Amino acid sequence: MKQIFVFVWLSLLFTGIGGLFWYNEWKFSLPTPVPVCYHAIDPGTHIDLSHSLANTGDRPVFIHFFNPACPCSRFNIPHFKSLVKRYGDTISFAVVVLSKDKKYTVNDIREKFDLDIPILFDSSIATACGVYSTPQAVLLDARHNLYYRGNYNKSRYCTDKNSNYAQMAIDTLLNNIAHPVFSAYALKAYGCELPVCTK
Repeated sequence: MKQIFVFVWLSLLFTGIGGLFWYNEWKFSLPTPVPVCYHAIDPGTHIDLSHSLANTGDRPVFIHFFNPACPCSRFNIPHFKSLVKRYGDTISFAVVVLSKDKKYTVNDIREKFDLDIPILFDSSIATACGVYSTPQAVLLDARHNLYYRGNYNKSRYCTDKNSNYAQMAIDTLLNNIAHPVFSAYALKAYGCELPVCTK
């Protein structure tokens, strides 16, 4: 009888864990709802960074919009860091933390995620770039015009090399392609709603 009880208990436990995993996979596979007050920003729009990232010179700028409470953002960090390592000599990288959690500081983010690039807590940059979820990538050309705003990858773990959208955007910009074409999946926001992870 005791063995049956243990078997049933373990079966329920693993079923519950599996159900939670499936639910999270399903919920993060859905597009992030567009906020009612959302104002779209078109590619080519000039983004004023004079108050926040003024020292980027004449290099393109890549901004990583990040929420430490968002699972998708955390899964994305290794891929983002690989982009910094690969393109850091030609592109200025920065992280914009979008969280209302006052516990986080610049040093907390820098040390926890081993990042040695500018880290800002400025939600106005997200508004200026038309970002309403995390993680999102924004790439500005050397004149700070919006070149790409969208997803990093079709896979939440950023492991699908055929859909490395953010990297594709960098490569097309560095190859002087003026008007890149991206799939709808690249441009439709997926992940966690701002300012907190409720999706």
